[in-house]
Amino acid sequence: MESSLAAEAIDVVKVFGKGDNVVRALDHVTVGFPTQRFTAIMGPSGSGKTTLMHCLAGLDTVGSGRVKIGQRELTGLSDAALTRLRGDHVGFVFQSFNLMPTLTAEENILLGLRLAGRRPDKAWFDTVVRTLGLSSRLRHKPSELSGGQQQRVACARALVGRPKVVFADEPTGNLDSRSSAEVLSFLQTSVRELGQTVVMVTHDPVAASYTDHGVLLADGRIAGRLRRPTPDAVSSALANLGA
Repeated sequence: MESSLAAEAIDVVKVFGKGDNVVRALDHVTVGFPTQRFTAIMGPSGSGKTTLMHCLAGLDTVGSGRVKIGQRELTGLSDAALTRLRGDHVGFVFQSFNLMPTLTAEENILLGLRLAGRRPDKAWFDTVVRTLGLSSRLRHKPSELSGGQQQRVACARALVGRPKVVFADEPTGNLDSRSSAEVLSFLQTSVRELGQTVVMVTHDPVAASYTDHGVLLADGRIAGRLRRPTPDAVSSALANLGA
């Protein structure tokens, strides 16, 4: 039976440094991210939100506790097994678009699948490209695209493999307000119309307002949750946390 959670952290502890320089980035964090939902992870600088995302995505290991993608346990997997799991089940969208400058938009979208030795599903590729409004841009290289278009290419690359979950780390941080709204709308559409699961780290109350749920972190601990967050509710919650 398929888990109703796309990703889950269970009593996770993550510590950086030693002795007097120890930083407890995650302090017994337990949190789940439902399938086919758009969730924001928010908190002050240094609250542990990016560390949590990296641990959930298998980009970093935990000191103790457990991490799951769907029903697959990440804790204790070898580097090779983690790489395969990320390639098959996880998509990424970063603040810096991370596109290959010498490749076309289409080649960038398909790069991850090709590196993993997987064939694209043509019908799904067409659906993703159409949903993201990229049909007329597939032969363009990144230098021929606006910032918003480049981030849409990055979104398509994350979605084309039909991952269990897409992790987005400040995906609108390098975009103007119009391009930000476009990208957030597309992420929202990928959840509502394409059945995707998206977990987004953001400090932006407006960006968070596009999501279904908000998870608040402070000092490495879960500090609250917001359902259908509004910009005002997020701003107020962050202010209360000292953000």
